[in-house]
Amino acid sequence: MPHRNAAVYAAIAGNLAVAAVKFTAAAMFGSSAILAEAFHSVVDTGNDALLLLGERRSRRPPDENHPLGHGQELYFWSFIVAIVIFAIGAGFSIFEGISRLLHPGSSDESSWNYVVLLFAALFEGGSLIVGYRQFRKNARGRSSWRILRESKDPSVFSVVLEDTAALIGIVIAFAGIWLSRRFGNPAFDAAASIAIGCLLSLVSLVLIREIRGLLLGEAMGREAIEDIRRIARSCKGVVEVSRPLTLYFGPNVILLAMDVEFSSELIAGDVIRTVDQIENSIRRGYPKIQRIYIEAEALSGKRANAGDFSLPQQPAS
Repeated sequence: MPHRNAAVYAAIAGNLAVAAVKFTAAAMFGSSAILAEAFHSVVDTGNDALLLLGERRSRRPPDENHPLGHGQELYFWSFIVAIVIFAIGAGFSIFEGISRLLHPGSSDESSWNYVVLLFAALFEGGSLIVGYRQFRKNARGRSSWRILRESKDPSVFSVVLEDTAALIGIVIAFAGIWLSRRFGNPAFDAAASIAIGCLLSLVSLVLIREIRGLLLGEAMGREAIEDIRRIARSCKGVVEVSRPLTLYFGPNVILLAMDVEFSSELIAGDVIRTVDQIENSIRRGYPKIQRIYIEAEALSGKRANAGDFSLPQQPAS
């Protein structure tokens, strides 16, 4: 099974190589679009490093101040990545394009520009293949857009979006350079830089929207919640189960809380054993649920003593 961060490492390697080539080409040939793409690659490299930092910090064990762990660190740093893409990547590309439109300069129309873009496309394409395979690993017939909306691991879908935007940006840069050369007008090259900035703005907004939901606290999908409810109902002595409440504290840490109504014929010891059965059955089907809180009620509706029956499920060692 590929390493969980394989997509991020591949993206960093590809972006570093591509950035060096793009900066060299921009210095030699003076293309505004290629310069914008060079800064695009630098920003992507920095973003991937921030994702690795967030992923590493999210693995820290629970402590007194963070009893449920540090999983949401990854969401925080992913949000910073989205802001960086918008503020630096998009901002510089648009600024560079507008500056070249207002103050056109001479540019070398060498065919080496196309060679540089082809080289960049090969590296970005290789990185995208690695990331996309990781992204689609548990697709189960879902579309890529649905996976993006339902994914709780921004370290994977952020890389896929960045690499996709990079390939589209290369196409835009190619078009801008070709049109500038075809019509002898550098405005097309400058316009390509602005278009790349707008593309990065769009990617940033998509990331901000998705990560915002994770930071605010998202629940598991409706199908999973109903399945958890079904599992609890199937245990002996359970009469009714309220709609479970779930919350992601990281890509692999979920908290579950629910009210369970037991038969009035059960004694305290039976209820405790049934609670254990419910917890074990749920965790077998959903190993990411590392904390389970069950509030027990008798058939009469009288809530059981929380000290006896509101039992958290400890995470696996």
